[in-house]
Amino acid sequence: MRGPTLPAPAQSPSVSPGHRLYIWGIAVVAALGGLLFGYDWVVIGGARQFYEVYFHLTSAVLVGWANSCALIGCLLGSLAAGTLADRYGRRRILLASAVLFAISSVLTGWARSFPAFIVWRILGGTAIGLSSNVSPLYIAEISPAAHRGRLVSLNQFAIVVGILLAQIVNWRLARPVPAGLSADLLLHTWNVQYGWRWMFTVVTAPALVFTFTSFFIPESPRWLCGAGRDREARAILERIGGSSYARAEMGGIESALRSDAALTQSSWRELLLPGFRKILLVGIALAALQQWTGINILFNYAAEVYRSAGYGANDIFLNIVITGAINLVFTVLAMVLVDRVGRRLMMLAGCIGIGVSDLLCAWAYHAQWRGAAVLLLTLSAIACYALTLAPVTWVLIAEIFPPRIRSHGISVAVSALWTASFLLTYTFPLLNQLEGAAGTFLTYGVICLLGLILVASSVPETKGRTLEQIGAGIAQT
Repeated sequence: MRGPTLPAPAQSPSVSPGHRLYIWGIAVVAALGGLLFGYDWVVIGGARQFYEVYFHLTSAVLVGWANSCALIGCLLGSLAAGTLADRYGRRRILLASAVLFAISSVLTGWARSFPAFIVWRILGGTAIGLSSNVSPLYIAEISPAAHRGRLVSLNQFAIVVGILLAQIVNWRLARPVPAGLSADLLLHTWNVQYGWRWMFTVVTAPALVFTFTSFFIPESPRWLCGAGRDREARAILERIGGSSYARAEMGGIESALRSDAALTQSSWRELLLPGFRKILLVGIALAALQQWTGINILFNYAAEVYRSAGYGANDIFLNIVITGAINLVFTVLAMVLVDRVGRRLMMLAGCIGIGVSDLLCAWAYHAQWRGAAVLLLTLSAIACYALTLAPVTWVLIAEIFPPRIRSHGISVAVSALWTASFLLTYTFPLLNQLEGAAGTFLTYGVICLLGLILVASSVPETKGRTLEQIGAGIAQT
């Protein structure tokens, strides 16, 4: 199955090194939203053992609510992002998410009551929802076609860096606690009284950097054209690639606008029109597939996975560090390859690689293998994921929607991603209890192979094509 066919890659004027430096600069600023997303999402893993003592959380319901409440904010922010980005522009929503990150991190860290903690965690989740939508959208819209893949992948790289930063901060801030302390003495330790608070508060520093630098990045030229501000759009495109580049890009954007005169009047209902419905379903399916490969289980439940493979506490901690390092290295490699190899081939290879790794993990647990064998197989799955589905899914979601529905389509797809993430995290303990580790990894492996069929039949190659070419080609399929 070859999948949908799009027009030939764009022949845009080349971009000079000076212009590329400017593009990378503004893309790095936008990707700071991804860094804060990664940090805020993972920091709770180190803080939870301390704030649970501080707030006297003893029931499974309260513990689960504290750990998952941010997902409500993620979903709300994600659903609102499309409408807000269309109405107020991409840059303003990035700035709003930066401010929310800064405020929520401080207020979460210094909450004195459990209800206040929940409110501020949900606010932080809203910032995640906004940035996880608008950061890749903005980067895609300001990037030349030849460099768009690696620039959008920069957002995933920033997420991985944020995850590692949170792990390092948690490790450095946590102080050793003598074994055998009573509950009363444990409550008065530095970790319980202050350590978890600073774990949340530290993210204020990069959030303030994100806030400050957001004032200096330009608005998306494609949004400006849609708002009738062509002169501003042309000036920004000239800063991005020079006068020849600006003329070529403006020609494509204006042509797309002429064929879609009601661009600024887009609504949620249009997502269900026959011309858009199929690509919306593909975007939702890709988002769900990225989560249901099961890889995030190896981050969220790493201790349980490695403990069942026979590792002790010290070895588990080392394994988690190794998984983070592998994740970072292969994300960097993905940024190098995505504009050379192409999105479709990387997605196909990822489904095969992760699927086979998951199935081998299932066999290893079934055969009761222990130690290094299970570690190597899980690292293989993480490497394949970091190289393919993790970054490339974000690239495709940012590219495949036609201009008329782009912000709303991305909003729905990313909302589906958060919903799939919640279902994955929520169902793992149940699957593990009912099917064991072998049955659970078998389930994820089968899903990966089904995803292979989805990608082969429905995902076009978008490498080297302008957003307008992609939108026009998909609308005709």
